[in-house]
Amino acid sequence: MDAVPRIRQCRPYEIDDLYEICLRTGAAGRDATGLMTDHRLLGDLYAAPYAVLEAQHAFVVDDGTGTAVGYVLGVVDTAAFEALCEAVWWPSARLRHPDPPPEGSTELDALFTAVLHHRHLPPPELLAEFPSHLHIDLLPSHQGQGWGRQLMDTILHALRNAGSPGVHWGVATANRDGRAFYRHLGFTEAAGDDVTCTFTTRL
Repeated sequence: MDAVPRIRQCRPYEIDDLYEICLRTGAAGRDATGLMTDHRLLGDLYAAPYAVLEAQHAFVVDDGTGTAVGYVLGVVDTAAFEALCEAVWWPSARLRHPDPPPEGSTELDALFTAVLHHRHLPPPELLAEFPSHLHIDLLPSHQGQGWGRQLMDTILHALRNAGSPGVHWGVATANRDGRAFYRHLGFTEAAGDDVTCTFTTRL
């Protein structure tokens, strides 16, 4: 019988899979493996804390063999989640990924290390309307097959049921395919800069 992919809740033992997916999509949607020396940094920022601290809103695409090949991770209250990370996640992550990074590190290492050590919440006016946020990544093997849309539907439904009025998420400005995908789905692209733009949707 052929393996049938499906979306399901993330399981605690597959956190390392999330690190791998995050790395392999971490360069504006493309593989960052050869562009970074610290292969755990991206996952410590954008994957693991979500799956550990708000596991009820962590979903994966299972390729049908029990292996995660994509994920969507969300939080209901961005400000509260950031405060929780500041208390229980960022301190140890900063010890694992010191600033400045070790000699021999890349520009991408330095960029994301700075993000880890110098946290900034979105503007209050954005959080007032869109207090939730999400991260979504999907390996190339399962792109273009409708899984991205299904992941978005899954997390938006979950956050709506949790009482959220709206969601925002960042996309690398250089990630043209990703930005086109979200515009195609009808999401609103807010003002951005040379590095990141923000999408929003009301629930």
